[in-house]
Amino acid sequence: MKIIGRKEELLHLQDYVEAGQPDFLVVYGRRRVGKTFLIREFFENKFCFYTTGLANANKADQLMVFNDALNRYSLKTYELASDWFTAFHQLRDLIESSPIDRKKVIFLDEMPWMDTHKSGFVSGLEAFWNGWGSGRSDILLIACGSATSWIINKLFKNHGGLYNRVTKRMYLTPFTLAECEAFYQSKGVVYNRQQIVESYMILGGIPYYMNQIERHLSLSQNIDRLCFRTGGALTDEYDILYSSLFEHPEKHVHIVAPLSKKTKGLTRSEIIDVSGLTNSGALTKALTELEDCGFIRKYMVDMEKEVEMQSINWLISSLCFI
Repeated sequence: MKIIGRKEELLHLQDYVEAGQPDFLVVYGRRRVGKTFLIREFFENKFCFYTTGLANANKADQLMVFNDALNRYSLKTYELASDWFTAFHQLRDLIESSPIDRKKVIFLDEMPWMDTHKSGFVSGLEAFWNGWGSGRSDILLIACGSATSWIINKLFKNHGGLYNRVTKRMYLTPFTLAECEAFYQSKGVVYNRQQIVESYMILGGIPYYMNQIERHLSLSQNIDRLCFRTGGALTDEYDILYSSLFEHPEKHVHIVAPLSKKTKGLTRSEIIDVSGLTNSGALTKALTELEDCGFIRKYMVDMEKEVEMQSINWLISSLCFI
């Protein structure tokens, strides 16, 4: 399948490949938006090294997957590392011995999943990039992940060794209506523009969801098959979506559920009243994470100047089967 749309992102990727400098690129965006597909298709799977994190796995399993990737990309065999410092040292050795004479692309997909509790992953990554990678003009390190809150807190807002080390950011958004039209045409799905708009209102321009559409069925038949029939591909997407993005998604669900029933949003105090959550730093953190991940949007409104700090409306910005 060819890449649909993403013209600006493709131009940026080409620039990064041709740049005579080391780059640490972070590609982020909500689940199913096509991050991995974009990177793999653009580079035609021709990486110096590529691995992906495992969902809900422990440190030992993450290191085992990393080691398996090392041995697939190397002419020699690396022993299984017991810690991330050793694993990244092995990666450095692999890259230094690589015969690739162009920009060496290292792709760490679903990086947030690699950072298990007290694993030392971030420290190992810091040592790898700060102590070696950032001094190599032939290195393009690409980190990718759907857990936007992790990426923002651990990479963009890192106050330790990774502070200000990310050189490039690429936030991948859902398809525009024009890109939806092009996508359906590439699949042989014949929808008029009203139907495309209706599908956009339901599927949110998410390529993975749109790819489930079968061309011999009408839009309503497709939605019924995907979302409402037993075993439909998207019947459990709601739970999977939140659990994949947030370590403890209960607060996030309690916030989004009442918001989905309002067309004009809610103030912070109203969210507290209807959700049963307490007014605390944990609530602020959950609201910020939902905003960072594109589920809600914050607006400052003038409520006749009676309330200042509580005049924040949190609005749903995407339809995610809520």
